[in-house]
Amino acid sequence: MEKAAKNFEIDNVDLKILSLLMQDATMAYTEIGKRIFVSGGTVHVRMKKMEEMGIVKGSQLIIDHTKLGWDISAFLGIYLDKSSLYAEVALELMKIPEVVNIHYTTGIYSIFAKIVCRDTLHLREVLHDKIQKVQGIQRTETFISLEESVNRPVPFTEGQEMSDE
Repeated sequence: MEKAAKNFEIDNVDLKILSLLMQDATMAYTEIGKRIFVSGGTVHVRMKKMEEMGIVKGSQLIIDHTKLGWDISAFLGIYLDKSSLYAEVALELMKIPEVVNIHYTTGIYSIFAKIVCRDTLHLREVLHDKIQKVQGIQRTETFISLEESVNRPVPFTEGQEMSDE
């Protein structure tokens, strides 16, 4: 027997909870509750609801990879033999640990991906020995990032309080 889909709505309390957790994902639910004047239990229930809705898809630990000796971030514009090969190529790219993001895009590239490597030698090995051997990839263009100035979540709660209809 299938479970009936729940029809949930998002309100300003939910948005405030998300905003605080995007700033500090380790913040305790009781602390969030104090800041937005609800109980920690309410925060817990709201988070569970947003997980069930697919709005919250878990959490992750953000590491500064450069402090661990992984000094190269690069972006790859990937040309495919045929755009219909995207799903197959994406599955193969997911098997390469240095590939950290994959996007199916419009424009001149079929795929835009981000890779992280220890140094230029490692980058060369990943490109030559792994990525360029994936069936369906015609060629790639590599863009090395010299500095990341901004990496932040979308501030969807700023100036966009939901109406109380």
